Amino acid sequence: MKYLKGIGLLIVAALAFQSCKDAAVKENLGINENWKFSKVDESKDLEGQIHALSFDDSAWETVHLPHTANIEPLTVNNQWQGICWYRKRIDIPKSDSDKKIFLEFEAAMNYSKIWINGIEVTEHQGGYLPVVMDISNYVKAGDENIIAVRLDNTDNLVTGPKPLKRLDFNMYGGLYRKANVITKEKIYISHAVLANKVAGGGIFITYPKVSEEESVVNVKTHIINEYKDLKSIELVQTIFRNGEVVEKTTSSNIEIEAEKDIELTKQFAIVNAHLWSPKHPNLYSLETKVLQDGKVIDEQTTRFGIREFTFDDAHQLHINGKKTFLRGVNRHQEYPHIGYALSDNAQYRDAKKIKDAGFDYIRLSHYPQSPAFMDACDELGLVVMDVIMGWQYYNDTDNFRNYCYNSATNLVRRDRNHPCVLGWEVSLNETKTMPIYFMEELHTIAHAEYPGENVYSAGWKDDVYDIYLEARQHRILRPHPYKEKPITVSEYGDWEYYSKNAGLNQDKLPNDLRLELSSRQARGFGEKAMLNQAYNVQEAHNDNLNMRAFSDSYWVMYDYNRGYHDNIERSGLMDIFRLPKFAYYFYQSQRDIDDAAILELATYWNEKSPTDITVYSNTDEVELYLNDELIGKQQPDSGANTENLKHPPFTFKLNTFKAGTLKAIGFVDGKKVAEDTVITPQKPTELKVWLDESDKVPTAGQNDVLFLYVAAIDANGTVHPDFSETITWNINGNVKVMNVGAIKAEAGIATAVIQIGNTKETIQVAASSKELKGNFEFEIE
Repeated sequence: MKYLKGIGLLIVAALAFQSCKDAAVKENLGINENWKFSKVDESKDLEGQIHALSFDDSAWETVHLPHTANIEPLTVNNQWQGICWYRKRIDIPKSDSDKKIFLEFEAAMNYSKIWINGIEVTEHQGGYLPVVMDISNYVKAGDENIIAVRLDNTDNLVTGPKPLKRLDFNMYGGLYRKANVITKEKIYISHAVLANKVAGGGIFITYPKVSEEESVVNVKTHIINEYKDLKSIELVQTIFRNGEVVEKTTSSNIEIEAEKDIELTKQFAIVNAHLWSPKHPNLYSLETKVLQDGKVIDEQTTRFGIREFTFDDAHQLHINGKKTFLRGVNRHQEYPHIGYALSDNAQYRDAKKIKDAGFDYIRLSHYPQSPAFMDACDELGLVVMDVIMGWQYYNDTDNFRNYCYNSATNLVRRDRNHPCVLGWEVSLNETKTMPIYFMEELHTIAHAEYPGENVYSAGWKDDVYDIYLEARQHRILRPHPYKEKPITVSEYGDWEYYSKNAGLNQDKLPNDLRLELSSRQARGFGEKAMLNQAYNVQEAHNDNLNMRAFSDSYWVMYDYNRGYHDNIERSGLMDIFRLPKFAYYFYQSQRDIDDAAILELATYWNEKSPTDITVYSNTDEVELYLNDELIGKQQPDSGANTENLKHPPFTFKLNTFKAGTLKAIGFVDGKKVAEDTVITPQKPTELKVWLDESDKVPTAGQNDVLFLYVAAIDANGTVHPDFSETITWNINGNVKVMNVGAIKAEAGIATAVIQIGNTKETIQVAASSKELKGNFEFEIE
């Protein structure tokens, strides 16, 4: 089988410690601070080889990880591509001279080579999965050691996808996730890839039985003995929930022969199990300790959730036996200006906004995303379609195919313990030329790496995969009978309103764009444009609910840049700064009333506003008042594009504009549960400044990045939507503004992308624009 041959390649260029919170090993040392960085022109004569110990990097920039290779303008129409280098000095204690030392990069874009003390250790293709290597034989204990990393994010035939100038997203450069040095004794819990064991290595948790009454948790643990003689160990594994012991097992007198390994399997019966689901994302943690002569020599904590995804005879999804439709969205991991270099906190904040928008499901597009984002999905109850890199590209070479096979292998090994993962999209998105044998191999890999029932491959073609992903525009333009398998609407709400074709060659579009219908609307385009987008998503989502799909995922959550186009792609429910458009509130209103009462007036209520007032709410009835006069009390809209919705919007026809206060009140079973007020904006009188924390406070020491907003408000506190002036910032403290060029307001709000330093302190912000001023203060913890 080709897959098994491909596995052998992983020993040299290995990836990925096992998923979840496995980084909790005591000997895990973050090495994210004080790297030296340069975009070196390698064509020039250099005094010494860059990777050599003697190379002088003192003139290079000092940076901290996560780090982007290039700070880009807001609209990225000429993204930097090229070669960059990172160098770092690390000290290995003399006491670690007989220990195992590993180096891990969570990601390195895109083709990387790594040297230790001038000796090349590995090279790696691909910029989205971790690069992990054993550096035990390369480091010098008791001495300073030099790590040198060469990165190349230019167009790559091996990894694909299309060249940047034809790509519908961007592949930014740099060491844009975290890095760690991991030190272990010579008896240790392996990591999933370096162990090179199909469905093995590290710690692998599965669930043979899932029930609230009693669930069975199966734990496989792989331990390696690199000593030259037989060793006896003890294995202690404890399951916790909320800090309380649930189950514990101890295995003593386990013998491992010299330079051999052993795989141990334990089953735990969990009585009165708390199951994981989107509504109740209950999590457990498994603490694994390896002891020798009574001393803990390795320790690892793996977080997990007990859950079961099944499909019935009608191909509908059941989570833990309960039929569930998943309302979802796609997500690109880009931030403005800094590309992919998000902190772990920023990853969580993105996931939190998706959950708050009313979604329970995310299709990752179109590449593996951060371990921190996967952790957030576990915590928040967001079901995930996990993916390998792929977009409209297939290279008919063994190098490319092996890269894809290895990516699929490593994706499963990295993420297999995440309860959020529903399926493995081991397919190349919108790639018509994938051969059947290639898809069969990827499907086989997913099931080989995660054997058992209720495990699903997923793909853009319905020939092979367990789950068929179909975009709505393809369903409209190329209708065909469905095979007997589960279907998810992988993308909708954008392309079918933008173009008359299927979007499989976006960089070669004919003149068939339908801009008057487009969902690609900026906040600054105004209310009518955003209402048009909101109606599109309402129509499309309603249509999806009329077919047998078990889920749908809107395109896309956040606006983003793309290589082939000079403008930002604006079909996001939030803009690139994570500010909501009206369509965001449509999705919020589809939440169950038991989760939260939602009511939002989709209007600025000024002279330019439509006089048909849309209210998004999940209540039974809504009253609308203008200047305290009752306009009407209505039930949700009925008729076209409402019949399948959980909560259609409410439309009130006012016919004429009259300045003042609109107030909407929502009722459930006759009781008031929600209220929203919009006041006609007047001349701005001051600036309001606030910070987007999304349940994660600014944190020192992780290169945390946040959005700092400033709005022009009037005496009533109403944001003036026509304000578009430049904002001047004065920030007192260890904070860096990452924006390029002037920071101008759009639809009344300007945004600074700020990066937090290493100091816990109070930050004072002063914003001004002509005569308008505003102040704000926040703490770095």
